[in-house]
Amino acid sequence: MIGKHKENIFKNLGDKLKRLREKAKLTQAEVAERAGIHVNYYARIERGEENPTYEKLESIKKALGIESLDSL
Repeated sequence: MIGKHKENIFKNLGDKLKRLREKAKLTQAEVAERAGIHVNYYARIERGEENPTYEKLESIKKALGIESLDSL
């Protein structure tokens, strides 16, 4: 079981990704396809249920066309 602090980190990451995706007017499926990951995995990341690797985050950032997750 992960601690509450880590759960909050994953949830915050997911919320940021969702806002960035919606700002880019993309669906979860479109981001997942561009990032080379399964749509269900991407959806779990947005919900804060997954801890993506650095490489996966880089792929997602590229799919969203952003330099940094601080781009909000």
